[in-house]
Formats: sequence, C-alpha cells, structure tokens
Amino acid sequence: MSDPLFTVRDQIVLVSGASRGIGRAIAAGFAARGATVAITGREQATLARTAEEISVDRPVATFVCDVADPAAIARLASDVIERFGRVDTLLNVAGVNRRQPAETYTEEDFDFVLDINLKGPWLLSQAIGRHMLERKSGNQINVVSLNNYAPLRNVLPYAVSKAGLGHMTRSLALEWGDRGIRVNAIAPGFILTDLNAKLWADAGVYDWGMTNTPQKRLGKPDDLVGTALFLASEASAFMTGQTLFVDGGFSAGLNWPIPG
Repeated sequence: MSDPLFTVRDQIVLVSGASRGIGRAIAAGFAARGATVAITGREQATLARTAEEISVDRPVATFVCDVADPAAIARLASDVIERFGRVDTLLNVAGVNRRQPAETYTEEDFDFVLDINLKGPWLLSQAIGRHMLERKSGNQINVVSLNNYAPLRNVLPYAVSKAGLGHMTRSLALEWGDRGIRVNAIAPGFILTDLNAKLWADAGVYDWGMTNTPQKRLGKPDDLVGTALFLASEASAFMTGQTLFVDGGFSAGLNWPIPG
C-alpha cells in the first residue's frame, strides 16, 4: 500500500485454518501486500496447494497443525519462531460447527467444537503471545461470529465457543495492552463458503438472511480481508479488545414482518 499507515509489508503473519475459506482469503490478502505468511491446517496436501496458489513475491510457508492437539500447537509455535524469529500478527481463524438441537449434542460433539474453536485458539494465542511479550510487540486477531451478537438456533456449542473467544479477546487485551500486544476480533456475517453452500441453497434460509441483511447479499471470504489488514496495521494502533462486525449490517437490527 502507498500509505505506510495501512501497510503490513514485511510483517511475519501466522494464520491458522488457512487452507480454505476465510482463512485462505485473509492469508492471500496479506501475501499480496508484501507480508511473509505462514499458514496452518490439518492436511499437508491441501496446505501445499493453497500456499502455491496464494504466494506472490515470496513463498507462503506451511505448517501442519490440528489446533485440537495441544502438543501440535506447541510444535507449531516452536517451529514458526525457529524459522522466522518472530510473529508480528497471529490470526486465529480455524473453526468448526455441528448443527443440531441442543438436547441431541453428545459430550463428544461439545468437546469437538470447543477444542477447535476455543481451547485451540487460546493455546496458540498463549504460545505465540509469550514470544510477543518478550519482544513487547505483537498483534493478535481472532475470528468470532454473528453468534457474538446473538446466538443462532441449533448451534449451541459453536455459539458458546465464539462467545468465549470474544471474551478471551477482551481478557488478553486487558492483560497485555501495557506490554505492547494488541488483541482484537472480527465477527463475520453470513459468508458463503464451500462448507455452508448447501445451507444457503435452501430458499427459506436464503430469504431469511436477505431479509435481515441490509446489504441484501451474502458475504465473500474476501470481504474480511480489509478489516484484517486494518487491525494488523498501524492504522488501528489505539484499538484493542474490540470486535468488528463485518456482516452487511445484520447486527444493526432486525427486520420484522409489518407493512412498510
């Protein structure tokens, strides 16, 4: 970028869950703007393909990591620091969901969602954060959800995990703010990806989404890139502990079925 206020050039950026969807788009956005990007995911073949496709003037590094595995997170942090010496911006994007009525979830379902969506980001924030604290410099960005505005039906563990991640964002900002670390969150609205395309193909679901999204469209993963770049740059230097909703206006209010 021509304005240094918004630049992320030469930053070392680590993006979890970046092999597809929102994580991939954000990683590509940083790579296109001169950052050195490292991406994580559970499958090396998918990671390698993504890295090749989004690399620009320098190669995107890949690290296999299941964020539900604490040992894998410890290895990831160690390997990234050993290779690059630091992480300037960490983005916790990895996440999963299981949709069903609350009374039908098993303990395994609950643990599966919480381990990936909340415990994993916490452990990665902590592991990378320790190195940031040593340098007295760093930036962390967590991807939360519209469920941080209000929980949706039939996604209870997901809603709980994202609410927890939102409070983790604020707690870390509170503890680390005077030690050089900023921590913020992005709450995407309804973003169309390959993982939810079947859901949005349902006419009833789509009509409800359009009724309550003022911009009258589904988001794209690329819609999150600008906000991530802003939060990683000096343009947001006096922001920490905040959640920015990128949702086409959904959280502005609800439309209800009365005549205009």
